[in-house]
Amino acid sequence: QDHRTALHWACSAGHTDVADLLLGLGVPVHDKDDAGWTPLHIAASAGRDEIVKALIAKGAHVNAVNQNGCTPLHYAASKNKQEIAIMLLENGADPDATDHFESTPLHRAAAKGNLKMVQILLQHNASVNIRDSEGNTPLHLACDEERVEEAKLLVSHGASIHIENKEELTPLKVAKGGLGAILKRMVEG
Repeated sequence: QDHRTALHWACSAGHTDVADLLLGLGVPVHDKDDAGWTPLHIAASAGRDEIVKALIAKGAHVNAVNQNGCTPLHYAASKNKQEIAIMLLENGADPDATDHFESTPLHRAAAKGNLKMVQILLQHNASVNIRDSEGNTPLHLACDEERVEEAKLLVSHGASIHIENKEELTPLKVAKGGLGAILKRMVEG
């Protein structure tokens, strides 16, 4: 009823042996369920490293999008699945892919406070000043969520403290506590 295949379920449950068997039998890796999720979306979201590796080896589309416009990398970034993010990026995943809210994996990692994930995405040339549908950059989200280390890392990689979102707020204006002052000092030297 939800159009999930046996491979979808094996990815969800983490049954690497079943996934390997199905892949060996030539089961399609691109089938989508009712929400547009491929087996790779599910495996990436669930943190199934070995299954992700096997799916990629069988040609799974690393930039496939579901009904929300999300790629497997969006879920890896949100859930801090670092090894999976690296595998996806090294196999052609777009670090600047946008979902239906124009949010990138970097927006998600910055908002969630996943410092290592932010580093991984920046190392793979994620755009630091890209805006979502509300005009927010990853720095806006890091500041709003009081993610001090993530905000400092973004600024050190060129994130602008001067970009205004749709509410005409800069990252400094949404920063809580002393974060705005810290970032301003970083930029002004």
